[in-house]
Amino acid sequence: MLAREKDRLEALRSIKAAFMLARTDKGSDHTLSESDELKIIQKLVKQRKDSADIYKEQKREDLYEKEMFEYEVISTFMPKQMDEGEIRTYISDLIKEMGATSMQQMGQVMGRASKELSGKADGKIISGIVRELLSQDPASN
Repeated sequence: MLAREKDRLEALRSIKAAFMLARTDKGSDHTLSESDELKIIQKLVKQRKDSADIYKEQKREDLYEKEMFEYEVISTFMPKQMDEGEIRTYISDLIKEMGATSMQQMGQVMGRASKELSGKADGKIISGIVRELLSQDPASN
């Protein structure tokens, strides 16, 4: 506020508003755990990214730039994201550890991978890699 960074302040206020809304939701115990806060921030980042993509398709550069700026600001509060190579290595090790050999076990692998990589990797990327590794010949894993 003191630096008069209006756009940055707007992004930070959206985080604060989302936290306040979550605390006052029906059935809430008025406190948020760190994982709850992380989920909220992930949701806000995803919303900004999706909106920016839509604005870019519609050739609305002004709105696209605003959403991308907010995306960048809010993303700074996320843990460091794993790259695809790190995710692939992690999931490969997880599949070996769990003894998964077929697509029928994808749900089990996905459940554990999603829980352990929450906030560190995108669910679509995790799903794609799990699907790819489980559909390969087990000898190649």
